[in-house]
Amino acid sequence: MRLATFNILHGRHPADDHVEPARLAQAVRDLDADVLALQEVDRNQARSAHADLTAVAAEAMGAVDHRFVAALHGSPATWTAATGDEQPDAAAYGIALLTRYPVRAWQVVRLAPAPTPVPMWFRGSRLPTLVRDEPRVAVAAEVESPLGCVTVVNTHLSFLRSWNRRQLRRVVAAVGTAPRPLVLVGDLNMGPAPARAVTRLRPIAVHATFPADAPREQIDHVLLDGQLGVTATAAARFPLSDHRALVVDLAPG
Repeated sequence: MRLATFNILHGRHPADDHVEPARLAQAVRDLDADVLALQEVDRNQARSAHADLTAVAAEAMGAVDHRFVAALHGSPATWTAATGDEQPDAAAYGIALLTRYPVRAWQVVRLAPAPTPVPMWFRGSRLPTLVRDEPRVAVAAEVESPLGCVTVVNTHLSFLRSWNRRQLRRVVAAVGTAPRPLVLVGDLNMGPAPARAVTRLRPIAVHATFPADAPREQIDHVLLDGQLGVTATAAARFPLSDHRALVVDLAPG
């Protein structure tokens, strides 16, 4: 079973700021993942041609089950925290989990943002800028795969160092009773050492993933709790996003 996680930057290539849903579809076909976790996913946004990017990816990979979970509702100028009660075609931004195998249960975990703006220093600026954090979300699926039931958890955590660790602990606690083996994936916005320390899960794909053109650090992860074998791993670059996709081929443990 091939599993991949990919922060798609809403389908945009950083060099040209242009979004072509067909380019995302081709990347998904090239990944050839049986289970695909996506982050920074748009639905009905002007910047991404008003496409439902989850549906684009689902068609490209031949998914039999998939779910988009919004973290933010509306457009970038008017973001509000998503609640899960939005209309199916409402403009939104979040994460998605797609699979070629049936899902027998889904779970959504909503993650609060940091309560106050935080000073951040950006390159070329001598003074900090106050930055407001965003709500985040995780989604878990119990996938009926050829390896048996595997729980896959996808998330995209805060860029704030202390807060993303708190969010990650919340995700791990929320799926504490989910069936094992469990694979936690996504853009955690932290390196391998804190990801392993917070989760106590085993990293099974160790590759630099960011920035895509010349990756210096790994902030995208695949972490395992349980017995599964790993036959191959890779960090794949595509003509979209500022991240590389992280790919793992799994086998019986």
